[in-house]
Amino acid sequence: MSEIASKDYTVLVVEDDNAMREFITESLTDEGYAVLAAAGGREGVKQVRAHQVDLVVTDLRMPDMDGLDMVRELRTLHAPPDVITVTAFGTIDTAIKAMKLGAFDYITKPFEIEQLLISIERALRDRDLHQELSRLREAVADKYAFAKMIGHSPAIQEVFDLVRRLADSPVSVLVAGESGTGKELVARALHFNGNRSDGPFVPVNCAAIPANLLESELFGYKKGAFTDASQDRKGLLEEANGGTIFFDEVGELPLQLQAKLLRVLQEREVKPLGAPRSQPIDVRVISATNCDLQGMIEGETFRKDLFYRLNVVEIHIPPLRERGEDILPLATHLLEKATERANKPLGGISPEAARLLLGFNWPGNVRELENVMERAVALSRGSRIEAVDLPPALLERPSEDLVKAAATRQMTIAELEQSYILRVLAEEQGNKTRTAQRLGLDRKTLYRKLEEYRRDKDEG
Repeated sequence: MSEIASKDYTVLVVEDDNAMREFITESLTDEGYAVLAAAGGREGVKQVRAHQVDLVVTDLRMPDMDGLDMVRELRTLHAPPDVITVTAFGTIDTAIKAMKLGAFDYITKPFEIEQLLISIERALRDRDLHQELSRLREAVADKYAFAKMIGHSPAIQEVFDLVRRLADSPVSVLVAGESGTGKELVARALHFNGNRSDGPFVPVNCAAIPANLLESELFGYKKGAFTDASQDRKGLLEEANGGTIFFDEVGELPLQLQAKLLRVLQEREVKPLGAPRSQPIDVRVISATNCDLQGMIEGETFRKDLFYRLNVVEIHIPPLRERGEDILPLATHLLEKATERANKPLGGISPEAARLLLGFNWPGNVRELENVMERAVALSRGSRIEAVDLPPALLERPSEDLVKAAATRQMTIAELEQSYILRVLAEEQGNKTRTAQRLGLDRKTLYRKLEEYRRDKDEG
């Protein structure tokens, strides 16, 4: 018995020749398949309507309804079975017509039974694969459905509204926001709720791929294009054909590559390395950044023309500290996910723990909140999350007001500014991009001030 037959598949054999029908039926039964039989096309269609049939093996020449008409009728059914046609050598053209109508394969008479068994196994494996892909697509689409998007604040509701309005649009979208705010979740929601949801979603982390490899990763290459190119390879842009490509951390793209990407977006075609000509592509482009791209344009590290190609519509995701009413709903949702993964059911969040969650600044945004809930579930000993289960940073008492401290110490405006900038830099764990965003400064200004503080310290 084959491995595929052991899964209790039902095969229908449709053949008007009694001896041939019995031979195929007995052979498939010996292999472990559940087998139904019909002496003609009309009876075969009735069998499919009456039973759960995974595959049909049918002759093409039958008196009451030929195989072509049978294939046509089966294709009108919901979730029709695959069909393998059996035909004499002189009617191969008819078998090819059947495949154009949707048949999986054809076998010519006379044939060895092993040949038919191999074709049946291929058809059933292919059916399994397509069903699994359908299940995965449905699961992913459900995960990113609008109903699953968490947040009640006006700011995040505006984001959700933009996603709904842009889901079916082909325009390029730039998703901006601090690290950890959920930019990729928004990109996936745009894709899986739109008319490209059946196509691929291809994420590209521009900061994670080394600059010297990024071009070949994006555009692909032909065999012999460079020393290690031993075979053709599709690029990520071509992999995304018919779907969406998501450029995460797009501000990290090298300038030289920005020019080449701009040409791809303008011409809607891509030329793999070493290829003699370009080939058309149909991709939707969504990008994300936590950088100040306008400041980078001024600093000549990001192309203005590429920026306008990517930023047809911008979706700005506000940081978690600016939408306090979303903290507890998000925490509850993330708690449910964490308890499910840990197989450790908990009854919610205590009032004291909730107060601490609401009072925290969340420099790491939703990603930090998710980590906090994962940690709390792992450490919890009771029936719910308590204050003691939260990280020390949330348990610390708020420091004294900076302005009051400055007045008490008679600090100058310059000293107050330096103290505040260095505090925010520390809270952002040295990340200058996020620090500049929180302070409302462009990065060049922040770098200049930090350099001044360093020089003053060295001279002092």
